[in-house]
Amino acid sequence: CFGQGVVKVADFKIDAQVRTVIGKKVRRLRKDGFVPITVYGTNTEAMSLQVPYRPLEIALRKAGGTNLINMNVDNDTHVVLARDVQRDVLRGTILHADFIVIDLNTKITADIPIVLVNESPAVVARKGILLSGTNNVTIDALPDKLMNEIQVDLSILMEVGDTISISDLDLGEGIDILNEPEEMIARVGQSSAARAEMLDAMD
Repeated sequence: CFGQGVVKVADFKIDAQVRTVIGKKVRRLRKDGFVPITVYGTNTEAMSLQVPYRPLEIALRKAGGTNLINMNVDNDTHVVLARDVQRDVLRGTILHADFIVIDLNTKITADIPIVLVNESPAVVARKGILLSGTNNVTIDALPDKLMNEIQVDLSILMEVGDTISISDLDLGEGIDILNEPEEMIARVGQSSAARAEMLDAMD
């Protein structure tokens, strides 16, 4: 397997307060700089909470939907993942967010984005062109094994036809990849100019 760099789980924190305002009155809540959120889970009763806008915005940007967040409510801390974020269509501001409480001992399924890093020597030398395939990997893992992204190193693509597939990924022990092993991530294909030259030589 090719060695693939992985960004590990980071720790994030959000301080929340119990929310008593519901319905249309949440507009006032937003004007006061708070965002209404809902926290729920299989063994957790749904909680209506509110959090300051800026800390929530920063946490969501950095944690995304694959990093664990400590949600502090009064004297309790819940480990959560962001599940649904509603935004204003025009301004992009956060209107509401849902979080799911995570059982750290139960595997969950998540889609992790692929990030292509470095350059293929074959492409740099203009021997061929880079063809990209799937842009995310679906994994099944314990919550503390989740990651922001999977970095795939293109520098191993030395010649036309060289390919990186799902089966080439090594994400470490305890992480099951659910994609088909033969699914392509990146490949060096023949450029149209090189193909034309080959056809001319055959004539």
